[in-house]
Amino acid sequence: MQPTKWLEQNDANLIGDLGKLVGIQSISTDGEHANELNQCADLTCEQMRSAGLNNVQVLKTGASNPYAYGEWLGAPGKPTVFLYAHHDVQPVKGFEADWLSEPWTLTERDGRLYGRGAADDKGAIVTQLGAIASHLKTSGSLPVNVKMLVEGEEEVGSANLQDFFVENKDRLMSDVIVVCDTENVEIGLPCLTYALRGIVELHIQVRTATAPVHSGMAGGVLADAAIALNVILSRLYWGHKKLPIPGIYDKVRKMTGPEKRAAKKVGGDEAKWRSDQGVLEGVELALARNVSPNEATWRQPSITVIVQEASSMRNKSNQVLPSAQAYVSCRIVPDMDPEETYEQIKAVLVKDPPWGVKVEVKPTAKMKWWMTDPTGPAFTAAQKALKKGFGVKPMPIGCGGSIGFVGPLAELFGGAPALLLGIEDPLSKAHAPNESLHAGDFRKLTASLSHLFDQIGDLPDGKVK
Repeated sequence: MQPTKWLEQNDANLIGDLGKLVGIQSISTDGEHANELNQCADLTCEQMRSAGLNNVQVLKTGASNPYAYGEWLGAPGKPTVFLYAHHDVQPVKGFEADWLSEPWTLTERDGRLYGRGAADDKGAIVTQLGAIASHLKTSGSLPVNVKMLVEGEEEVGSANLQDFFVENKDRLMSDVIVVCDTENVEIGLPCLTYALRGIVELHIQVRTATAPVHSGMAGGVLADAAIALNVILSRLYWGHKKLPIPGIYDKVRKMTGPEKRAAKKVGGDEAKWRSDQGVLEGVELALARNVSPNEATWRQPSITVIVQEASSMRNKSNQVLPSAQAYVSCRIVPDMDPEETYEQIKAVLVKDPPWGVKVEVKPTAKMKWWMTDPTGPAFTAAQKALKKGFGVKPMPIGCGGSIGFVGPLAELFGGAPALLLGIEDPLSKAHAPNESLHAGDFRKLTASLSHLFDQIGDLPDGKVK
């Protein structure tokens, strides 16, 4: 039996495996779901064994959440493929009413699979294991060696992952890296991501007094920390120009002509983009002039206030607030320096504080951008595999998101090529209510991974780069 035929016959079982994973609330962001994270790692290991992987076990480093690991090394002389996914997910608390179906029950509706983690990133676990099983259950072997790691703390920044890689370098060493945690810009169009933005995140706190004061007694006299903070944050408003941060564009690598044309070509027009993102009628896109949405997200820096706090809505009171704080996130692109970018943003935020309020800015996260040349034997193999699986030629793209381990892991593996294959699409709504995975693309990606093993296994002399 051909591997792709096995996938067709076992489609319901694979969907069932995804449903079991989605059913576990493996939330890593609140520190309250350690049991569920352990359960999800255990279930992932169970599914690894069922697919035919060996040496399956739960691994940790330091105080990390659990990783699930398995391998199949029965192809001597063939390349080794390292597969990455993550089993932890974002919470749904506070937005339960916005879900059209139970978030922890995988629900198929209009050709999509709904549930928290279905797209980000439990679907990837099942596609990878399905591709592995399609070979092992039909011929008893794989055309390549495989090592698979499923992380448990990606949604909280993967703080322990690099240490884990270093500690387990010999165990994990591979020739090719495959990650299924990126997006296809259109349903049915497979994409190979060759560029990721990095992140510079900082915390800003404004203080004016030692305690809140009755607004009837001090309103109009005591400086309002919340207003002061928003005056400061308003300095980041860019209108339809570039970010108003001196020096931030000095090192930004310009897109080539072909890259710009590719960015404009895919993803649809502005109306489709607005619809996909749920932009309200009358609200403008915050694009700089003559910059397309893809160019903005793939290769331009951006600033976002990701949270802001001065008091709580529940405890509102007629007070002049003495402190306010926010987290500001900046996505960085080639060839920006994270430390330099932090200092540039900080300089804007601390300069000339309104009313002389006390302003403190500290860095909270820095993640480097990543970019590679999407050519060479491994990329050619991926292009052929995706075309076989999807039936159309794949598109090389950039990505506005960040996967911080890709660059360091590729270096640790001696310059191994990293293949980032899309599993999400513009309607997936990862991290949001009604997260979903397109069922057709889920099947096509699984088939593509099965073909990818064949394509890499057939490379002359096993040369992947």
